[in-house]
Amino acid sequence: MAGNGALSGAVIAVAGAGGPAGRAALLRLAEAGATVVGADNDPERLSEAVDAARYAAGGATVTGDTVDLLDLHSTREWAAHVEKDFGRIDGLVHLVGGWRGSETFTKTSLDDWDFLELLLIRTVQHTSLAFHEALQRSDRGRYLLISAAGASKPTAGNAAYAAAKAAAEAWTLAMADYFRKAGGPDGPTSAAAILVVKALVHDAMRAERPNAKFAGFTDVKELAGAIVDVWSKPAAEVNGKRLWLTEKP
Repeated sequence: MAGNGALSGAVIAVAGAGGPAGRAALLRLAEAGATVVGADNDPERLSEAVDAARYAAGGATVTGDTVDLLDLHSTREWAAHVEKDFGRIDGLVHLVGGWRGSETFTKTSLDDWDFLELLLIRTVQHTSLAFHEALQRSDRGRYLLISAAGASKPTAGNAAYAAAKAAAEAWTLAMADYFRKAGGPDGPTSAAAILVVKALVHDAMRAERPNAKFAGFTDVKELAGAIVDVWSKPAAEVNGKRLWLTEKP
């Protein structure tokens, strides 16, 4: 099954692979035929995610590396060994997430900003700098950032989170400009794009809050499908674009 999908032959790295969105992405990418390499800073959580995807996808090639994405050298080493081991890199899916907020703007804690700046911005900087050259060498390279609608319309209690997401988006769009310029007059062959959600929901959340509506939330399985779909579109069509999976604010 894994060898005949839409992503057959592709090698795709997933940062933040141990979380619910990462687990869904590993499985969907493997089902689409990709060789998938996940990274997380929690080896136990990562191992569980990799084993689950490998089993569910019928023996697909799914591996995992424990990587500190807050360390640029470690992130560069990860990118180098993925390309060396598999001969190419066709995608980096950035699923490192986290949230902190406050009741009001006045009560915003700059400690929250310090935490989110590392988690939501620094990891994007490191993965993009580590992977962009390999992605440009691919004939279907994609860098995908998962962002939030709040980056475009911040609320008073979400100043730190929205600002961090907006900065991550700006960084990703700068990478898209690199791909555009590298493509020359024929247009980009690789792309950096942003998938925008309101928030994510998964089965465990529904089980914990059976009466909650989660209105406007994107299920992690739906997100995983949207991630795979990006490879079905030409690079020029998605490069530098925000791809909305929720209503625009």
